[in-house]
Amino acid sequence: MKSNDPILVIEDEEDIRQMICDILEDDGYSTLQASNGNEGLLLLRKNPDFRIVITDLLMPEKEGIETISEIRKDFPWIRIVAISGGGICIPESYLNLAKVMGADATISKPFGSGELLSVIEELNR
Repeated sequence: MKSNDPILVIEDEEDIRQMICDILEDDGYSTLQASNGNEGLLLLRKNPDFRIVITDLLMPEKEGIETISEIRKDFPWIRIVAISGGGICIPESYLNLAKVMGADATISKPFGSGELLSVIEELNR
Protein backbone atom coordinates (compact mmCIF):
# COMPACT_ATOMS: atom_id res chain seq x y z
CA MET A 1 0.00 0.00 0.00
CA LYS A 2 1.53 3.30 -1.12
CA SER A 3 1.41 6.25 1.20
CA ASN A 4 -0.28 9.38 -0.17
CA ASP A 5 2.44 11.48 1.42
CA PRO A 6 4.80 12.82 -1.24
CA ILE A 7 8.47 11.88 -1.35
CA LEU A 8 10.85 14.83 -1.48
CA VAL A 9 13.76 14.39 -3.90
CA ILE A 10 16.71 16.76 -3.31
CA GLU A 11 19.27 16.48 -6.12
CA ASP A 12 21.19 19.23 -7.93
CA GLU A 13 21.48 17.37 -11.25
CA GLU A 14 18.14 17.84 -12.98
CA ASP A 15 18.32 14.70 -15.14
CA ILE A 16 19.06 12.48 -12.12
CA ARG A 17 16.37 14.22 -10.04
CA GLN A 18 13.81 13.71 -12.81
CA MET A 19 14.84 10.05 -13.29
CA ILE A 20 14.33 9.36 -9.56
CA CYS A 21 10.91 11.05 -9.62
CA ASP A 22 9.90 9.15 -12.77
CA ILE A 23 10.82 5.81 -11.14
CA LEU A 24 8.85 6.66 -8.00
CA GLU A 25 5.83 8.07 -9.86
CA ASP A 26 5.70 5.06 -12.21
CA ASP A 27 5.42 2.94 -9.05
CA GLY A 28 2.53 5.04 -7.67
CA TYR A 29 4.31 7.51 -5.38
CA SER A 30 3.88 11.27 -5.58
CA THR A 31 7.02 13.40 -5.52
CA LEU A 32 8.22 16.95 -5.07
CA GLN A 33 11.62 18.17 -6.22
CA ALA A 34 14.29 20.48 -4.85
CA SER A 35 17.64 21.32 -6.45
CA ASN A 36 19.59 21.79 -3.20
CA GLY A 37 19.32 21.44 0.57
CA ASN A 38 18.10 24.99 1.16
CA GLU A 39 15.25 24.52 -1.32
CA GLY A 40 14.43 21.12 0.19
CA LEU A 41 14.29 22.45 3.75
CA LEU A 42 12.02 25.32 2.63
CA LEU A 43 9.61 22.77 1.11
CA LEU A 44 9.72 20.68 4.30
CA ARG A 45 8.93 23.69 6.47
CA LYS A 46 5.92 24.53 4.26
CA ASN A 47 4.73 20.92 4.08
CA PRO A 48 5.89 18.70 6.98
CA ASP A 49 3.72 15.81 5.66
CA PHE A 50 6.66 14.19 3.89
CA ARG A 51 7.50 10.75 5.25
CA ILE A 52 10.58 10.17 3.08
CA VAL A 53 13.31 12.45 1.76
CA ILE A 54 15.87 11.31 -0.81
CA THR A 55 18.89 13.61 -0.84
CA ASP A 56 22.09 13.76 -2.81
CA LEU A 57 25.18 14.44 -0.70
CA LEU A 58 27.29 16.65 -2.99
CA MET A 59 25.32 19.77 -3.95
CA PRO A 60 25.88 23.52 -4.14
CA GLU A 61 24.45 25.94 -1.53
CA LYS A 62 23.63 23.36 1.14
CA GLU A 63 25.09 19.90 0.77
CA GLY A 64 23.49 16.67 1.86
CA ILE A 65 25.23 15.99 5.20
CA GLU A 66 24.16 19.40 6.51
CA THR A 67 20.66 18.88 5.08
CA ILE A 68 20.36 15.46 6.78
CA SER A 69 21.50 16.96 10.08
CA GLU A 70 18.85 19.72 9.89
CA ILE A 71 16.07 17.30 8.86
CA ARG A 72 16.98 15.01 11.79
CA LYS A 73 16.81 17.95 14.22
CA ASP A 74 13.62 19.59 12.91
CA PHE A 75 11.69 16.62 11.45
CA PRO A 76 12.79 13.52 13.40
CA TRP A 77 9.93 11.38 12.00
CA ILE A 78 11.04 11.73 8.37
CA ARG A 79 12.94 8.79 6.86
CA ILE A 80 16.03 9.83 4.91
CA VAL A 81 17.70 8.11 1.95
CA ALA A 82 21.16 9.48 1.08
CA ILE A 83 22.46 9.01 -2.46
CA SER A 84 25.96 9.74 -3.75
CA GLY A 85 28.21 9.13 -6.69
CA GLY A 86 31.16 10.21 -4.61
CA GLY A 87 32.90 13.15 -6.23
CA ILE A 88 36.66 13.04 -5.60
CA CYS A 89 36.31 10.61 -2.71
CA ILE A 90 34.87 7.15 -2.81
CA PRO A 91 31.06 7.31 -2.42
CA GLU A 92 31.13 4.86 0.52
CA SER A 93 32.90 7.39 2.76
CA TYR A 94 30.20 10.01 2.13
CA LEU A 95 27.45 7.44 2.52
CA ASN A 96 28.93 6.16 5.79
CA LEU A 97 29.05 9.73 7.11
CA ALA A 98 25.42 10.19 6.02
CA LYS A 99 24.47 7.11 8.08
CA VAL A 100 26.27 8.53 11.12
CA MET A 101 24.42 11.85 10.65
CA GLY A 102 21.05 10.10 10.63
CA ALA A 103 20.26 8.75 7.15
CA ASP A 104 18.00 5.68 7.39
CA ALA A 105 19.35 4.21 4.14
CA THR A 106 22.05 4.92 1.57
CA ILE A 107 22.33 4.17 -2.13
CA SER A 108 25.44 4.52 -4.26
CA LYS A 109 25.04 6.05 -7.76
CA PRO A 110 24.46 4.77 -10.32
CA PHE A 111 21.53 2.69 -9.12
CA GLY A 112 18.61 0.96 -10.79
CA SER A 113 14.90 1.39 -10.25
CA GLY A 114 14.66 -1.95 -8.41
CA GLU A 115 17.25 -0.91 -5.82
CA LEU A 116 15.58 2.48 -5.25
CA LEU A 117 12.07 1.03 -4.95
CA SER A 118 13.11 -1.74 -2.55
CA VAL A 119 14.74 0.85 -0.23
CA ILE A 120 11.60 3.05 -0.35
CA GLU A 121 9.32 0.07 0.30
CA GLU A 122 11.48 -0.96 3.27
CA LEU A 123 11.26 2.55 4.78
CA ASN A 124 7.47 2.65 4.25
CA ARG A 125 6.92 -0.40 6.47
